[in-house]
Amino acid sequence: MPERNRQDSKRKINLTSTLQDAAVPVAVVVTVLMMFIPLHKVVVDVAMVLNLAVSLIILLTVIYTKRASDFTSFPRVTLLVTLFGLAINIASTRLILTHPVVGKYEIGNMPGQSSMVQAFASIVTGNSIVVGFVIFIILIVVQVIVVTKGAGRVSEVSARFTLDSMNSKMFDVQNELNSGAITEEEAAKRKQQIRNEIDFYGAMDGASKFVSGNVKAGIFITIVNLVGGIITGVVFGNSTVGDAFNNYAALTIGDGLMSQLPALMLSFATGILVTGSSAEEVIGDQLKRNFSVSGTVYVIVGAALLALGIAFFGSATFVLVPIGAIFIYVGTRMQKMQKAEKAKEEAAKAAAKGSKKSGSSPDEVSPIVSLDPLSLDLGYALVPLVDREKGAELLERVTRIRREQALDLGLVVPPIRIRDSMSIEPEEYSFKIRGIEAGRSRLKLGYYMCLNTGGIKKENLLSGEKTYDPAFGMEAIWVPESKRAEAERVGYAVVDPPTIIATHLTEIIRRHASDILSRQEVSSIINKVKETNPVVVEEVLNGPDKLTYGQIEAVLKALLDEQVSIRNMVVILETLANFSSITKDTWLLAEKVRQALGAQICLQYANENKVLPVLMMSQALAQKLNDHRTVIAGQKPFVAMDPVETRKYLDAMSASIAAVRDRNYLPIILCPDEVRQLVKASIEREMPNVVVISLSEVMAAGRDIKVERLGDIDVQ
Repeated sequence: MPERNRQDSKRKINLTSTLQDAAVPVAVVVTVLMMFIPLHKVVVDVAMVLNLAVSLIILLTVIYTKRASDFTSFPRVTLLVTLFGLAINIASTRLILTHPVVGKYEIGNMPGQSSMVQAFASIVTGNSIVVGFVIFIILIVVQVIVVTKGAGRVSEVSARFTLDSMNSKMFDVQNELNSGAITEEEAAKRKQQIRNEIDFYGAMDGASKFVSGNVKAGIFITIVNLVGGIITGVVFGNSTVGDAFNNYAALTIGDGLMSQLPALMLSFATGILVTGSSAEEVIGDQLKRNFSVSGTVYVIVGAALLALGIAFFGSATFVLVPIGAIFIYVGTRMQKMQKAEKAKEEAAKAAAKGSKKSGSSPDEVSPIVSLDPLSLDLGYALVPLVDREKGAELLERVTRIRREQALDLGLVVPPIRIRDSMSIEPEEYSFKIRGIEAGRSRLKLGYYMCLNTGGIKKENLLSGEKTYDPAFGMEAIWVPESKRAEAERVGYAVVDPPTIIATHLTEIIRRHASDILSRQEVSSIINKVKETNPVVVEEVLNGPDKLTYGQIEAVLKALLDEQVSIRNMVVILETLANFSSITKDTWLLAEKVRQALGAQICLQYANENKVLPVLMMSQALAQKLNDHRTVIAGQKPFVAMDPVETRKYLDAMSASIAAVRDRNYLPIILCPDEVRQLVKASIEREMPNVVVISLSEVMAAGRDIKVERLGDIDVQ
């Protein structure tokens, strides 16, 4: 029985879901068919009531909507409701013309006609067709000239200005993201809101045309109803012209009102929606806030009404005086409330001031002055590089750098705060990591840095102010913008100032990636991995041989120090889980992780043919280094040889590396596993940018990598 009940429940859910999915298509098809198929008057009455109810629901929904773009379906809803209203109008017209009214009838008792049409005609016209026509014409004029035309114009202007302001809004969000004021998720959300606003107002500009077209079509149908009804009554109903006019004029007015009232509410809803601000509050809250600024306003208005009541003594006095008194009462109450609120605020300020003077508040000086994780200080002459009004690209490039480093190193770089600084030279910039300067250089606005990549003939060399590329230390020259085309023609690599800063920042972030990584970032990375791989995270952090965040951070820093991407965190954590039972030495764990990432590391340095050119370290030299291994607790292992042996070793390494560089190869040293860290530690100060990999890392790459032996390193 429980199984049967579950099956029945599942069928009901599937049936409900199917009906919900099919509701809109079915409604559209039925609406189209209503224009062609004759309907009974009861069906027409039900459709009219539904149209009126839906229009009222839309109007109230708009009133309770905070942001116009939140009502994303409004343009489509407007089109569907407009189509539905026109279908009802056509069906009602067919009903009026296909049931001739013979003789003279009282409104509400005409056989074969819609009861809703007759009811509205009776309410508006009463016993006078002329009054009904006047009211109907006034309603049409108000709707066409005031509401619909105004809403259409506002939609058009809103769409244009929203599109024009898109770039500035996007720049504002980008600037806040780069300054660290908002996160990437918040920036993406706000950018999507801007795009939604553009799409919404663009669609509303078109939807408003449907609304205005509906009003015009309603007027035309009303005229057709009247003329066609008179002809039908005279020709087919054998009525006199007077009786036919009275009968069909009343029906025309009722039908017109039933069609125009929902259209009026739809036009009004359109106007309210497109004139709303982007503030996160409904219209009721806005009115309450805006009209409660001062109670004096209401006192003045009440006094003015009292004065008018006294001046126009008579029947008007009995209206003006009570209303004026009510306004004065409301204004007086509002003034008292505002005075009490102001006194409360002043008392709170005085209490806070007295607390600071007595020294009881710790807010006077913050015990911790936080530092920006990353910051870029610009001299005042370089401020135009971040001026979005002048089309500056630096802000976008900084964001792109952060994204690229996340993909390249697997490190989510914190937001980079960009600010102007008077402590550096006008044309200088300084990049800092937690307040410590990591790089500084000088630019010349209006000039381009030209790098000689080696393929320029001596007679084509240009003259200019000598400088150095801050990212790689290459010799370069500054040339003015007028010589840019010439420099490119003769073969210089021409770099503009924003690119210089972006390239420099990229290299600094790569070299200092381990300094940027903090324990909090490690926690965030692990929490992200936990969403898809909770088992390995649980084993590493809470298993019998668990590791601390600090130990995991040390391993990741060791990898980043040698430009090894930590993006494959699942493999890293699995390796740590496998070897944490053997050792807690973070340097040894880092080596095990490198071996697990061997294919990734080798492919990083292999050429397009997957060939890895290396310098092979002799087994004798490797054994000699391993014999002099020195380990101090908490420190990286290092080689401790006597100065003479150390000098011979470094000279041999330097000569081999120089020979490889002369052949335009990146120096890569291949050595046994046990000495890889020793080799890297021994040469990283005197010979930076040398890659050291182990035999196990190459073996892990398998057949995907072919090793090309460029030479041997040995000490005689």
